[in-house]
Amino acid sequence: MATKDLYKDDKAKDETKKATGAKASNAYKVLVKPLVTEKGAHFATEGKYLFEVSADTNKVEIKKAISDVYGVKPTDVNIMNVLGKAKRFGRIKGKRKDWKKAIVTLKKGETINVYEGV
Repeated sequence: MATKDLYKDDKAKDETKKATGAKASNAYKVLVKPLVTEKGAHFATEGKYLFEVSADTNKVEIKKAISDVYGVKPTDVNIMNVLGKAKRFGRIKGKRKDWKKAIVTLKKGETINVYEGV
């Protein structure tokens, strides 16, 4: 099999991924959920929105996921790792899971409707 034939197979796979919407399904893996808090409501008045994102994502992936899911292009993305709290129930000690938070900034006048059904 020639190398040209190998590249044709890869291109065909890429085209089928685009047709099936593999890009959008990945976006929902990146964005776990929007954070609906008092602080988030205050940030929303400034054009900033809070999201819980998967722990292994970076700013570029978050920016692409926001544009795929909500149809707006973020101007800035800030991320932070949140450490889980130590908890105990009687003698049993435990810890909540660590997670990652993203603050997404949009252009002035653009909004994301995250409060649907809340």
